[in-house]
Amino acid sequence: MTSMGRVIAGMTMSLDGFVEDAEGSSGPLYEDFDVLGRSDYMTSMQDETGAVLMGRRTFEMGGDPDSWADEGYEFQVPIFVLTHTPPEKTPKGTDRLSFTFVTDGLETAVDRAKQAAGDRAVTVVGGADVNRQLLAAGLVDELRVDVMPVLLGAGLPLFAGVGPHSLEKIGVEEIGVRTSLRFRVT
Repeated sequence: MTSMGRVIAGMTMSLDGFVEDAEGSSGPLYEDFDVLGRSDYMTSMQDETGAVLMGRRTFEMGGDPDSWADEGYEFQVPIFVLTHTPPEKTPKGTDRLSFTFVTDGLETAVDRAKQAAGDRAVTVVGGADVNRQLLAAGLVDELRVDVMPVLLGAGLPLFAGVGPHSLEKIGVEEIGVRTSLRFRVT
């Protein structure tokens, strides 16, 4: 039997803790996207990821999901989208990339993603709400937060309402202007 991998949650946020500005844009947090995409940091994350978990809003923000197969989305693994209503048409996949829309809850989505990931990690890609739900439910093994050197002043906070958690620092890495903080959730 294969041991199941860990769940890695987290997002990129501003120094003052927001994942979107007051207008709902995350643009200021990804001005380094070209550098990030070519970094050893991203390659390492891709190598450790066996499945992706995301919310429906994040899925929809990605534009045409058929292009994820055609143009090579950065994670070519099974993608599990937590949603109340799946789309009418399942997006195109490849031999490595597939989409599963999970409508029966967070725990089911995590279990299915872990099964697909095998001994590799389930990486949570976007969705402050999904990240908060996972933390609140005790389903996160590792928290990875990338901090950009910008103050947004207002917007969507990453950790609002999560409640207390004990964390153990397991790594700090600088990738260009961003700082990646890694914690084990204890």
